[in-house]
Parts: sequence; C-alpha cells; structure tokens
Amino acid sequence: MPLKKRNHDFGWLLIVCAGLLPLVLGILCTAIEARHTVSQQQISTANTLLTQAEKMSDNAWDMITQLRQYHYQPCAQIEDQLQRAGTLNPYFRSIGLLKGEDINCSSAFGLTHGTLSQMMMQPPPITGKAWWSISVRGTYGVPNRPAVVFVRQLPDTSGFWAVIDGQYLMDFMNAIGGSRGYRMSLQFSGGAVIASGPDDMRPKLYMKSESYKAQSSRYPISVDVTVPSSELLKAWRQALFIFLPMAAIFSILLMVLTANWLRRRISWHDEIARAIRNRQFSVHYQPVYSTELQACAGAEALLRWTRPNGEMIRPDIFISAAEAEGMIVPLTQHLLELMAEDIQSWQVQPGFHIGLNLAAEHLQHADFVPDIEQFAARIKGKQMSITLELTERSLIDDGEMVASKLRHLQAQGMKVAIDDFGTGHCSLTYLLTFPLDYLKIDRGFINAIEGLEIETPVLDAIINLSHKLKLDVLGEGVETALQFEYLRQRGVIFIQGYYYARPMDNDQLQTWLSEQGQQPLLVEEPHEPELHHS
Repeated sequence: MPLKKRNHDFGWLLIVCAGLLPLVLGILCTAIEARHTVSQQQISTANTLLTQAEKMSDNAWDMITQLRQYHYQPCAQIEDQLQRAGTLNPYFRSIGLLKGEDINCSSAFGLTHGTLSQMMMQPPPITGKAWWSISVRGTYGVPNRPAVVFVRQLPDTSGFWAVIDGQYLMDFMNAIGGSRGYRMSLQFSGGAVIASGPDDMRPKLYMKSESYKAQSSRYPISVDVTVPSSELLKAWRQALFIFLPMAAIFSILLMVLTANWLRRRISWHDEIARAIRNRQFSVHYQPVYSTELQACAGAEALLRWTRPNGEMIRPDIFISAAEAEGMIVPLTQHLLELMAEDIQSWQVQPGFHIGLNLAAEHLQHADFVPDIEQFAARIKGKQMSITLELTERSLIDDGEMVASKLRHLQAQGMKVAIDDFGTGHCSLTYLLTFPLDYLKIDRGFINAIEGLEIETPVLDAIINLSHKLKLDVLGEGVETALQFEYLRQRGVIFIQGYYYARPMDNDQLQTWLSEQGQQPLLVEEPHEPELHHS
C-alpha cells in the first residue's frame, strides 16, 4: 500500500476514533450514572418499606401491651372489647388471648376455640423467646392472603397475639414501587414471603435485574427490592437524552482538532517527502568574503523550497517541521545530493570553502559519517574545503560520540564551525567538547555595532576568545560598511552578509563568481542596513 494512502487511511481512522471517544465514554458514563441513580432509588424504596414494616410492628406490639388489661378475664366479658379494638385500629386482621397453645379468645371468632398452630396454619417457631413474630402464607380465617403473627407469652403459659393483614403491606409496596415495576418482598423472622410486583424479571439487552436486600436494626424484618432491567434502560435513556447533545458537540470539536493536527503533522511529513521526490528543493549559496584574500573564499549552502505554484516556504518553517516529523535526515541527505550535482559545474580555486548546516539528529545518526564521506568523494575533483556547521540551538545529548565523528572527518581535511555562536545555552561547553576550526558570530551581535569609536563588549569578547583559541572567525549578517570595517579592524577574516552578496541559486552564483568573485570588496560610505529574510 502506498505511504500516502496508508497515512490517509490512518488519518481517517484516527479522526473517527476521536469522534467516537466522547460518545463511547458518554455511553459508559451514563450507564454507570443510570445504575447509580436506580440504586439510590432502590435503597430509598427499601428503607421506606422497612420503616413502614417497623411502624406496623410497633402498632402490633402496642396492641399486645393493651391486651394485658384483659388478662384472666372470661372471653364472654371481653369479646366485644376485642372486636372493637381490632376494628378501630388499622392493619389488624384479628387479636386475642392464649392459654398455652390454645386460643381462648379471639376478636374474629369469639369463643370458638382452636390452637395457635391451626390459626397460623403452621407450627409456631421455636425461638426460646417470650416475644416473637413471623410472616405466614395465610391464617385460618383468610387462608389465601399472607399475614404477620405477633405473640407475647407469659411465664404462666398464658399470652396474647395479634395478626396484621399482609394486604396492607402489599398495598404499600405497590404504592411505592408499582409504577416503576419493582418487585418487592418482606419476611418476618425468615417466614413466608410477602411480595408485590411482577415475577418476570428477564434481562433486556445487556442489563439484568438488580436486587437490593436490607435488614431492620429493630426487628427481625428483611426486605428485598428488585429493579427490572426496563427501569435501568429508562434511567439510561434519560441520562443519554441529557448527555448526547453535549457529547455530539465534543465529538465534532475533537474531530476538528484531530483533523487539524493531522493536517499539520501528516501533511508536513508527506509534503516534505513528496517535495524531495519531485525535486521542489533547491540550494542557494551565499558567498563568504575573505579579508586576507580580498576575494570570495567560499559559500554557505542554504536549502530553499519552492512549491509548483511558486509559493516559497520559509526555511525556519520547513526545517522545524522536518525536525519534528523525523524528516531532517532525509532532507539533509537530499541537500548533499543537490549540492554535489551543482558543484560539478563550478569553476573555483582549490581550497574554496563550501559550508553546510547540520542537524543534531543527523549528527547522531548512523549514516552521518558515510553521508558526508560520500558527498566529499563526489566533489573530490574540485579540491574544495568542506565546512560542517553545528548550531547551538540543536542541543546534542551524546557529545563525545559526535565529537569522535567530527574528529574522524577533520582527519580527512574537513573543517568544523559553530553557527550562530553566542545564542545557545552551552557555548563554552561546545568549545571544550567539539574539535572546532571556526566560530560564526550571530547577526545579533553584528547588529549591535553602531560606530567605530563605540565598542561592543560582548562581540569584542567573542572575537578575543576566538583569537586566543586560535579559531578563525566569520561574521554573519554584515549589512553595512560600518559593520564590515569594525570587524576587519578586529581581525575577523571572513565576512558574510548582504553587504557583500545575497544568497543566489546555482546559475546566478556561477555568473557572480566569474564576474565579481575575485574582486576585492570596495568599502562604501556607511548606509542604513537592509531588511532581509534569509
């Protein structure tokens, strides 16, 4: 698959993924939020049901306490009072008195005798306690409807009992959870289940019914509240309805940002590679003047990019992009190829300097030395002096390794210079680490020259340091006769800048060299510096 198509497909995939990310995260977050919301409702419902069951239990035990006033009284005398108490107080199906296992009086059946087991339709639980309660499936009088039996037994085997109708509990459960389809159940002391709600709780989509159990801290009452999956889906839809518009906005924004980032990143990588293939790059050369030879002593190679539509891309833009996108090594190799082609047609004196800038990434690359040696071999017949220019702005991690490479190339007759000296963060470190032949003074220090009678302490210090280290000095960006004369008087041998010559393409350079290259530079009267973009 071609690189362009592969990058294009990858770009679209990344954009789609960026657009889907907020949606996917939103769906997951809203699902979690929906479960949390329903869970809180579930807990609230269970607590409400427990509170109601405890309240009904309180009423039952209060009723049993009231029944003690009828202790030892004949049923015939208290029957009416029992019926009145059971009728006027809510929740109760029946109340009565016990003698051992026998019921000796009942608000529902009066003198009709029976046993507690017959009334409960099951044996009483063995608890070992005088107070107990239990939920049952039904009672003798209402066998098909659940109830809750409360019993208080005295030491003399007599006792009191009350039965709460389970219908009250089922009605309450239906009132608080019926509209949501909740399945709720109650148990007293592990007895029969009193339940309300649908039995069918089959899961929908990936969601299953959620169950929550709670226990009373006061009575042996347990509740179970089960939420149907439909309620979870409903809560999820509500959360999505609120979130989706915002998620859609985030998706669009993230897709636009990703597309812009990819356009800057992928397009630069692809465009540089395509420009190399289509030979959109060319080399311009800026002559360097020697005050000793009083003639052109060399030139610095400057890469230029002109698109097919005539648009010029600034060097600082495409060089930075090439470094960021991992294209600086192929670009430098292309520069060497173009320079080798151009130089084949040059007619220059032996020792003519040709300088080129090196990137830190290329210096540390395994192909660096072979690349330079191959370039030197191609122009060997011209007997030129190759100057390798390092820039302080390109910090180098493994200085010793690079220094070793540079010494190897110096042994073959090449020169090493620091470009833009004084503008980086490790100038003196460079002087100690790398084997240098030249210092190129940055144009910022040259621009500080205002008059021959006024000194520039930093510039003078750099020049003096170079002389003490026996390094030749090149002044960059010289634009006026005043600057030229200032540098010449302080022993700066090489001058480069618009005052001497502008950068020019290969054809222009050859014409310029034949017409002006061997002529001395005539110092003119000082004039205003020219504005330029190199």
